Amino acid sequence: MANITLKGDPFNTIGDLPSVGSQAPGFKLAAADLSDATLESFAGKRKVLSIVPSLDTPVCATSARKFSEQAASLDNTVVLVISADLPFAQGRFCAAEGIENVQTLSMMRDRNFAKEYGTLIVDGPLAGLNARAVVVVDENDRVVHSQLVGEIADEPDYDAALAVLR
Repeated sequence: MANITLKGDPFNTIGDLPSVGSQAPGFKLAAADLSDATLESFAGKRKVLSIVPSLDTPVCATSARKFSEQAASLDNTVVLVISADLPFAQGRFCAAEGIENVQTLSMMRDRNFAKEYGTLIVDGPLAGLNARAVVVVDENDRVVHSQLVGEIADEPDYDAALAVLR
């Protein structure tokens, strides 16, 4: 269990992020077309998992935009923005914001992803959503970077996340 805050108010997640060097947990999430997207769907690619509570917040929007811009130039890399938002809302958000270099994935069918990755918020006003985190996975599905953002209103460390891919 990890402790995080929202504007200074404390609450908890269900567990801890996967550690650097560990095998990334498998997942099944809803893609934009409502098909199942799994870790295996991105086999052989490096993956930036930008895990957010909801794209419909300023910090989450900024995070998606920055990862979209900065990771676009990285070879063999996909940015996956994972939230509880419905795929339709994720698609409208990306279209309205002009965000093209990310793939959005939704936890709409269940919260197993958030449980396996330790990001499920279990108490407080955001219970049931993801904490803000970044997990970078190499082409062999090994975790090479892991950051839980302690204050949910703060942005992740983009430079640290992407440095492991340069």
